[in-house]
Amino acid sequence: MNKKILEKFSLDKLLHSESGPGILLIIATALALIVANSPLSEAYEWFINLNLQLGVEEGDFLFEIDKPLLLWINDGLMVFFFLLVGLELKRELLVGDLSEPKKIILPAIGAIGGMFIPALIYWYFNKEDPTAISGWAIPAATDIAFALGLLSLLGSRVPKSLKIFLTSLAIFDDIGAIVIIAIFYTEKISIVSLAISGVCILVLWIFNRRGVEERSMYIFVGTVMWLALLKSGVHATLSGVILAMFIPMHSRENPGRSPVKEMEHDLHAMVAFFCLPIFAFANAGLNLSGVGVEQVFHSVPLGITAGLFIGKQIGIFFLCWLSIKLKMAELPTGMNMGTLYGGAILCGVGFTMSLFIGGLAFDSMDKAFDERLGILLGSLLSAIVGLGFLAYNLKEKTQAMAVPK
Repeated sequence: MNKKILEKFSLDKLLHSESGPGILLIIATALALIVANSPLSEAYEWFINLNLQLGVEEGDFLFEIDKPLLLWINDGLMVFFFLLVGLELKRELLVGDLSEPKKIILPAIGAIGGMFIPALIYWYFNKEDPTAISGWAIPAATDIAFALGLLSLLGSRVPKSLKIFLTSLAIFDDIGAIVIIAIFYTEKISIVSLAISGVCILVLWIFNRRGVEERSMYIFVGTVMWLALLKSGVHATLSGVILAMFIPMHSRENPGRSPVKEMEHDLHAMVAFFCLPIFAFANAGLNLSGVGVEQVFHSVPLGITAGLFIGKQIGIFFLCWLSIKLKMAELPTGMNMGTLYGGAILCGVGFTMSLFIGGLAFDSMDKAFDERLGILLGSLLSAIVGLGFLAYNLKEKTQAMAVPK
């Protein structure tokens, strides 16, 4: 029995299972919370605030990056996550499920509702506070790695169409998050740095038009663009999405080969099992020693919790239901209104992207609240209720199918 259990939870199976990324994120989050609330809390704070410098000096020229480790993770390590998102987006739009217009209508409409309603709920709770209102986009995000990881815990009962729907919805959600970050979470703009970024984009376009497939050339130009955006005031992780758009979808020399798919495959394990767990560990370490009713019901955590847990399910389900009733879209084969609603609840797990946007919204602010409390509560409620609702719905469906006619 012990051997079977060990085989079931072996490292190899974890790395190759759908639930692996979600399980590792849960472990990293739990570890961060344990460490932040233990005698090691001071060491944890020292670790994430450890100052690291990188600079080049040549004559009168000086280029320097001076950031704490937390920002190196959020601005640097997470660029690989955004590069992977960009590659997945390009593949889905060109040759995947999003290449067929009729298949993108429902998740696109759901994503709009899943971003607008949570943001509206957050705004309602914080409209009188000019500091707090900057976090309006936090509950608009969905963590697809977490959501699919949790969904896989239900096993083969989950219809494939539900996974495709959630993945497609998350892609549109990511597009919205990228646009929000680019427009609303920028600092003072440096024209020179933006001009350098523009030159990098032009070079990448030339590479793409000429059929250049050498990955190292794209990565070199992408790195220069990342450094330029880091100094521009526009968030540097957007360089990953921009770079992905210029990676060739198909090889000219070998039409059966896809540089986009190859890079996506090579990045997936690193992002899922290294970048995101480290990000979660560095950002989720909330010290709960001073947390009471007052902190939980502060307008910021309350707005985030309500936005993720209530706003997501209402926004996604209602707009999808309405579009189906108006015959604007069709419910995917294998799904019913119950699985659609359960999936909508599960989309309230905002975690990674919510933490990321929260860091941008309240970076270096003196605040009487901690937005991470709302993110953790909203995501936890969405995970528990979403899983429970889907488990019940899928059980009822399985039993109905088993009844002889």
